[in-house]
Amino acid sequence: MDAIRLHAFGPPENLVLDEVPDPEPGVGQVLIAGRAHGVHLLDTTLRRGEPGPLPLPALPTIPGREVAGSVAAVGSGVDPALVGRRVAAHLGAVPDGGGYARLVVAPLEVLHPIPDGLSEAVAVAMIGTGRMATIVLDAARLGPEDRVVITAAAGGLGNLFVQAALRADARVVALVGGRAKADRLAGALGDVDTAALTVLDYRADGWLDEARTALGDGGATVAFDGVGGASGTAAASLLASGGRLVGYGWASGAATDVPADAPYTVVPIVGPGAKPITDIHERQQRALALAAAGTWRPLIHEVPFAEAARAHRDLESRATTGKVVLV
Repeated sequence: MDAIRLHAFGPPENLVLDEVPDPEPGVGQVLIAGRAHGVHLLDTTLRRGEPGPLPLPALPTIPGREVAGSVAAVGSGVDPALVGRRVAAHLGAVPDGGGYARLVVAPLEVLHPIPDGLSEAVAVAMIGTGRMATIVLDAARLGPEDRVVITAAAGGLGNLFVQAALRADARVVALVGGRAKADRLAGALGDVDTAALTVLDYRADGWLDEARTALGDGGATVAFDGVGGASGTAAASLLASGGRLVGYGWASGAATDVPADAPYTVVPIVGPGAKPITDIHERQQRALALAAAGTWRPLIHEVPFAEAARAHRDLESRATTGKVVLV
């Protein structure tokens, strides 16, 4: 089978297309013929060989922890009627899940049937990114009284937060990196009322002043920050006294600078102080259902399977819009 393998830690070019033996499902496992393979920012950290929340894999390795496709074969103890069914699976908190492969072994208990009408690319986005979106949004508890700032608003998570905030009748300032991303974000909103939405290019001069004007007196009540660094710190500066900084990552490589006397509360979703993430399977089901119902319209950045190195380059350079998926 075709698989993307990493033979040495380093730049994206170290991801190469290899021909490897077909895996076989064991007891309680299925073999998935993959049609969509999720790419996560954490994958780039592991590829570089940098320490992080997961240990480094032994080399050579097949990266990736998210896959969607159809069941090609089943192992002992699994109902053969599953063969041919469309499924999505998150392979867990492991550094070498094997998701960047055209055939992927997964335990039966992590499978989700893909709802009719939902593409494999959207399904693979929902089992990872969509799951995290439910966690962040549950912690944020948005309502019509909220004024919300969203960093990386055209990213895999950010675009879902924009949709959810608008559906909660909140006022929203969405921060994106350029006109093209703003246009793609607008296209994902569908029939959502955008009267309360202001989209700003955080790279343009004066965007902070424009954000303050859009938020009105008092500033933001909630800021979603998965970027950190200068962008996260600037977004946090827009928070009103008593506001909530919901932090779910630091894509910039640096944490958001939170002053000791900050007038807002920090709600960490990952990292120090974060609560354990529970009900993972249920959250994945919820995300899939929201996408199937059209409530969530995730942005997808598709890259041909053989060009995994390009997918990593795009992700690291912030050239992506939405969830990055190999197809």
